[in-house]
Amino acid sequence: MADRRSEPDRLQPTWQPPPFDPELSAALTAWGNEGREPVTPENLATRQQQDAATRPRPTVPELSADGLFKVDELFVPGESGRPDVALVCARPTGATGRLPVLYYMHGGGMVMGNAWSVLPQVLHEWAGALELAVVSVEYRLAPQARYPEPIEDCYAGLSWVAAHAIELRVDADRIIVGGKSAGGGLAAALALLTRDRGGPAPIGQLLLCPMLDDRNNTFSSHQMAGVDTWDRTSNATAWQALLGDRCGAPDLPPYAAPARATDLSGLPPAYIDVGSAETFRDEDVAYAQAIWQAGGQAELHVWPGAFHGFDTFVPGAALSRDARNARLRWLRRLLAQSHAGSRASMGEAL
Repeated sequence: MADRRSEPDRLQPTWQPPPFDPELSAALTAWGNEGREPVTPENLATRQQQDAATRPRPTVPELSADGLFKVDELFVPGESGRPDVALVCARPTGATGRLPVLYYMHGGGMVMGNAWSVLPQVLHEWAGALELAVVSVEYRLAPQARYPEPIEDCYAGLSWVAAHAIELRVDADRIIVGGKSAGGGLAAALALLTRDRGGPAPIGQLLLCPMLDDRNNTFSSHQMAGVDTWDRTSNATAWQALLGDRCGAPDLPPYAAPARATDLSGLPPAYIDVGSAETFRDEDVAYAQAIWQAGGQAELHVWPGAFHGFDTFVPGAALSRDARNARLRWLRRLLAQSHAGSRASMGEAL
């Protein structure tokens, strides 16, 4: 039968979302609408208060995990007279020598979260297995702090870690920047910023479902509206809180929204992962594509049927385990390559 719709109607997207992975779908069904109310300008302050009151904020003794990790809280100078930046530094107890560093930025849409809550999972998954030091940065949140304050906090912390590597017993030549969601976007922005300022040069960027594009107008952002755990309403609220009147402006710097970058050359290798059923899918895939087109390295994973933050919400799902294993393999491979390169450089110097 011929399609009798008009040409504009035939061209109009249906926005039908892809199916969720069965295990993840069952979890969403069990939750119902609890905890999935979008973040809006009207409820943002309340949601921030709820987050601060309920999100775990482990103490240093709790993070040490019965002595498995040595943990310190530090306050380091901000850039250009800005406030001090809190860093939570952890390393496996008994690890000798100068360790590689994962410089990590937490998620929370730029409006929620803290540097402490992400560490138990990060330390458990990566620090012990890879003999890796972790530094988690407490950047200021929007709208109380707007761009460029959060990224400048992250840059100040990174610069301080590199400059004080000897006393921290870490290797300034083997720093990986990483983060999840908003933290993944900050990690991407930090890689761009330190490249352009000639700051500490990371060896890799671990971008987990990164929040990259303030324009919020990709196909997937429309497709997953009202469906994903972080949808276009929450996303618009968060970007507006961070950027104010600059949100969507044509001249927005890439350090505010990395998807705006026109030059992705000279960046460290990237690991990018995202779900096929989440708001950030298309902007993250496009970012990997742009890195390849600039001659760079990016490993991209699109997890079938995964919503935003799936591995945090449903850690026992098979897809979540696969995602964690893939990230671990990439980190192990990157660290092995950097170690081999460091040894080769030492040999040439001798």
